[in-house]
Amino acid sequence: MTLLFFLNGAIFSSFFARLPAIKADLGASDGDLGVALFFATGGLVVAQPVAGALAARLGARAPSLWGLAGYAIGLPVAAAAPSVLALAAVLFAMGLANGILDVAMNVEGVAVERRLGRRVLSSMHAAFSFGGMTGAGLGGVAAAAGLEAEPHLAIVAGLMLVGGAVAARGLPAPRAERRSAKSFVRPTRRLALLGAVAFCVLLAEGSVTDWSAVYLNEGTGASEGLAAAGLSVFSLTMAFGRLAGDRVAEALSAPVVIRVGTLLAAAGLGLGLAVAEPAAGIAGYAVMGVGLSACFPLVVAASAHGSGNAEAASIAMVSGAGYVGLTAGPAMIGLLSDAAGLRQALLVVVALAVVASVLAGPAAREDGRPAS
Repeated sequence: MTLLFFLNGAIFSSFFARLPAIKADLGASDGDLGVALFFATGGLVVAQPVAGALAARLGARAPSLWGLAGYAIGLPVAAAAPSVLALAAVLFAMGLANGILDVAMNVEGVAVERRLGRRVLSSMHAAFSFGGMTGAGLGGVAAAAGLEAEPHLAIVAGLMLVGGAVAARGLPAPRAERRSAKSFVRPTRRLALLGAVAFCVLLAEGSVTDWSAVYLNEGTGASEGLAAAGLSVFSLTMAFGRLAGDRVAEALSAPVVIRVGTLLAAAGLGLGLAVAEPAAGIAGYAVMGVGLSACFPLVVAASAHGSGNAEAASIAMVSGAGYVGLTAGPAMIGLLSDAAGLRQALLVVVALAVVASVLAGPAAREDGRPAS
């Protein structure tokens, strides 16, 4: 299972590492590219309930492999797209595949926790982070070496398919009890609260990915090279934070980790906004990475707790709310920035992190702790 998380992260970052080259090949404007990327968001959100139904009926093995294959094959197809419209269509399909893969992975990750009787989902999400760092690094090397996006992403796709074949050998066969699993679930108050926490947490993550370099460059005067360090340190502290997240949650409980983590994220970003210096901003993003690192995996695990035979549907509902925050949040920040300035817009992220901390207690009171 852990390998699937790594491969997912590597595909994601490989594509975004070569996005400037794809944009240049198409002669697309920033607006054109933004519209095309919106289709990827649409596919991802549409896939969540479908993926929950598939995982409920078939188990995680088949949807995981279907999603991985579709996501990987989309890489070179996207690089070869002859127009922005064609790219948008490919990205919608990649979003669907990614959504199916994501839900199926998390459903099986929760099942692994149950079988082991201890938390492991945060560590699996750490593999996604390390995969993302690997894909981005190799993408940068390929670009620096002058390798065009299409052959580079074709090579990545081949490696990902081979990796998927290796991962398939470790995935369990569908279990008989899946036949009675619910494909959809009515939102309860608790699921709604967990969805709200997931929304706030992933919106905060998305704000770092899309706006950290811009803020550090324009808001603190950091050079473009130094501004990129904000995302780098955030990714690094998040990856290592997720490695430790399972052990910390076992010792303190999930609600405590989510409450403290989101407050830590708010404090880190608040520091970077209050002290308009590059060092303070980079340090703030490092603290933010530590704080957010385990929150989303713990929310996903909590959504499955007490859900009976609606586990997959519950995970899909909560993760879907999170991905709305991840994808719509950065656009919201851009609109607020145009109206009031980027520093003021990012204060909304600080406020939402505090909201997540307040909601975490009642949302995760039954905190998804796996039974021994």
